[in-house]
Amino acid sequence: MPKPEWLRAKAPVGDNFHNLKKLARGLGLHTVCESAQCPNIGECWNYKTATFMLLGNICTRRCGFCAVPKGRPEAIDWDEPRRVAEAVATLGLKHAVVTSVNRDDDNVGGARIFAETIREIRELVPECRVEVLIPDFQGLEEALKIVLDAQPDVLNHNTETVPRLYRAVRSGARYERTLTLLENAKKFSPGMVTKSGVMVGLGESMEELIEVFRDLGTRGVDILTVGQYLRPSRDHLPIARFYTPEEFRVLRTEALRFGFRHVESGPLVRSSYHAHEQAESTATSRVSQ
Repeated sequence: MPKPEWLRAKAPVGDNFHNLKKLARGLGLHTVCESAQCPNIGECWNYKTATFMLLGNICTRRCGFCAVPKGRPEAIDWDEPRRVAEAVATLGLKHAVVTSVNRDDDNVGGARIFAETIREIRELVPECRVEVLIPDFQGLEEALKIVLDAQPDVLNHNTETVPRLYRAVRSGARYERTLTLLENAKKFSPGMVTKSGVMVGLGESMEELIEVFRDLGTRGVDILTVGQYLRPSRDHLPIARFYTPEEFRVLRTEALRFGFRHVESGPLVRSSYHAHEQAESTATSRVSQ
């Protein structure tokens, strides 16, 4: 299926892009921007926003949409938070997004690495906002609380798709578990800004998407991102269809009815896309929490 015109992203160029790539290599860090083959890598890196991927580059789950390698992960690297903070400081990042592969072999250990990374960044670069994009930790409340205790500026957990498609799209995940995590984030940390993202083009209907928006809005999610699924390779799920820019505008309008404070909806939108603007628009200063 040929890509429509509106899905062409600019090739990454610029000093920030090359500096970040070199630094990540030098510190032995992974960026999800590269591992997940994100189309916006050039734009975000030039805005001084980057997404670091903790806990290695090998995921314990086999989601049908994701380009990150799957398999048996290496031992948790407890020095990684310090190196991420060093990269954030060296690059002068204004907004750092920190995510990870799934580590179903040690969910609590994974949560501790997230918390430590938030603290290390705060210590070195107090003015940098820190957004975390966390896995579901298999529903372990203890793991979620460990991350929340470190007070990230934004807590993101992606819903990815509609319940009917979960088995094919999000291997090992459960729709209700995702909703519970987002609900618990507000319950355990009432001032926390929460965020979630959905991909379209996997075979869902508009009605199903709107139902997901309603479920997320009901749980007090503040920021929603909606973007087009792009197939990383022939081994991944096929694209059912490409949504038009007009349809993304319709989805944004529909989503706003459910009380989100910010909705980013467009063909190239990914969960960290324009993250710095979303954080500003939802007034996520730590003072106000």
